[in-house]
Amino acid sequence: MNDRSREIFRLVVDAYVETGEPIGSRTLSRKLGMDLSPATIRNVMADLEDMGLLFAKHTSAGRLPTDVGLRLYVNGLLEHGNLSKDERSQIKAQCAAGGKSMPQLLEEATGMLSGLSQCAGLVVAPKLSEPLKHIEFVSLAPGRALVVLVSDSGSVENRVVDIPLGLPPSALVEASNFLAARLIGRTLEEAIQEIQTELKEHQAMLDQVSQKVVELGLATWAEDINGSSNGALIVRGQAQLLEDINALEDLERVRHLFSALEKRESLVRLLEMTKTAEGVQIFIGSENELFAQAGCSVVMAPYKNTRQQVVGAIGVIGPTRIDYARIIPMVDYTAKILGRMVG
Repeated sequence: MNDRSREIFRLVVDAYVETGEPIGSRTLSRKLGMDLSPATIRNVMADLEDMGLLFAKHTSAGRLPTDVGLRLYVNGLLEHGNLSKDERSQIKAQCAAGGKSMPQLLEEATGMLSGLSQCAGLVVAPKLSEPLKHIEFVSLAPGRALVVLVSDSGSVENRVVDIPLGLPPSALVEASNFLAARLIGRTLEEAIQEIQTELKEHQAMLDQVSQKVVELGLATWAEDINGSSNGALIVRGQAQLLEDINALEDLERVRHLFSALEKRESLVRLLEMTKTAEGVQIFIGSENELFAQAGCSVVMAPYKNTRQQVVGAIGVIGPTRIDYARIIPMVDYTAKILGRMVG
């Protein structure tokens, strides 16, 4: 694109982000302040349409950016804004740990991001993959026990396992002590194979009933580690997406989005892609099959612990005309602050 085409294209996208409406050649002529007639501008827009960057809902209507056009805009023409001092302070304050549990911290950070962005906020917290500092079996009911896992950073995960009926309390204590001696300071994934080998070769100093409890617990964790479960997903602020509806087609788009958000396994797989990449990732409309019908964009960034290991991802989801210039630095900053809080 030459400079003239680039400026016209940028104004079309800016108008779309601001209003969601197509913009015509006469309006563009006034905005440009150049000595360009509406007819000249129409010819430029026609060329941009041939390039797949713009489209018109109707023959005589103004132009809107395509998903390909939005991608070009985000990657090459967008100038990121700076967060205000108040926004930075609000994000820091909301992400301050202050005795909160990890689930509480993530819930509040997601809600805060939703409020600031006027989009739905979402966060993925992966399966417990940090070193553990506490493990305990707690009896719930006949044949059922709760396994409590606490990581070094304070994350807590609970698992319900089936146990033999009539199990004495001493067996749960023995199972807890056995696993604590081998798991504390290590991740489940690091220790699970070694413990299974020890049990298989009858090297474990456990009575038969306690060994059964340990085996049941290990089987549950092994399934989590090797299975399709990718972690906990928190979504907040879906109602924000209903506030900007001005046509039936917009309502249908939001319905598609809500349907997509309910497909949590598919969405978590999308967020897993974010965690393997560096920095903020942007998924626009049809670029991802999950949101193709919904016509939505996702802006996500991974957050890391002090060892620079990715432990989760946070971001927003909204219409393709979200304010990328403001939301991209907002998501990036929130992810960095959240990483400091995780420790």
